[in-house]
Amino acid sequence: MRNRLNPPKARPNPLLATGIEYIDYKDTDLLRRFVSDRGKIRSRRVTRLTVQQQRAVARAVKNARETALLPYASGTTR
Repeated sequence: MRNRLNPPKARPNPLLATGIEYIDYKDTDLLRRFVSDRGKIRSRRVTRLTVQQQRAVARAVKNARETALLPYASGTTR
């Protein structure tokens, strides 16, 4: 439960803080920040994006995977 006396600090939106307006599937450095080390797209709760931005990031990651700019999964599985 949250402590009502000490609310959590608001973290800034990572895209607005860096001034990025358009999410491009070819910008793999940006997209890697939103993909876990296992290759999963991070959730909105973790990334602190808006709904529209999260949809755009998910679409861009999927397009980048399809064009082989990002891997579907990383590393070896055991």
